[in-house]
Amino acid sequence: MTSRKQEKFEMILDAAEKVIAENGFHGSQVARIAKEAGVADGTIYLYFKNKEDILISLFQNRLGSLVESFKNNISEQDSAEEALYKICDIHFSLLEENIHLAYVTQIELRQSSLELRKAIGQAVKPYIQLIEHILVKGVADGSFRKSLDTRLTRQLIFGAMDEVVTSWLISGQKYSLTAQVANTVDFFIRGLKQV
Repeated sequence: MTSRKQEKFEMILDAAEKVIAENGFHGSQVARIAKEAGVADGTIYLYFKNKEDILISLFQNRLGSLVESFKNNISEQDSAEEALYKICDIHFSLLEENIHLAYVTQIELRQSSLELRKAIGQAVKPYIQLIEHILVKGVADGSFRKSLDTRLTRQLIFGAMDEVVTSWLISGQKYSLTAQVANTVDFFIRGLKQV
């Protein structure tokens, strides 16, 4: 994609993020997304097949950026505990800084069709795999229990972070999400360590 096309693609995704967060996926029309992006309605269809494709692309783009941020901030020299802390910190910080993205990822995903959830699930997969990689590393170096079921635990960790963010949104963001990082990671680590 040329830089101009990439710029327009990003503008549309930013607009979709805002419109969907404010109106819900089902209450958001492509025309409203186009207006927010400052493009003609037909321009949307040069980049996306339909509204579902916009939402899937939004998840792929934002979660892809999140995973890239993890990769840039987590080194092989980091202990498994440090890596989990960084993942939780980046996850909570990103969503606290971008309330529209938080609403889309936490609320809209749960209201989407099964087919749409499956497609979005594919966008989440690299994130889940990264968590599993950290768990495997922790088991291998003795930081975490040898008996740890890493496939189940990766889901539990992702689900717990997800629930912390959802609770924060439902509360009306009355407290700092990033202030929850230390206690969240401490909870994980206590469950993962050797007994």
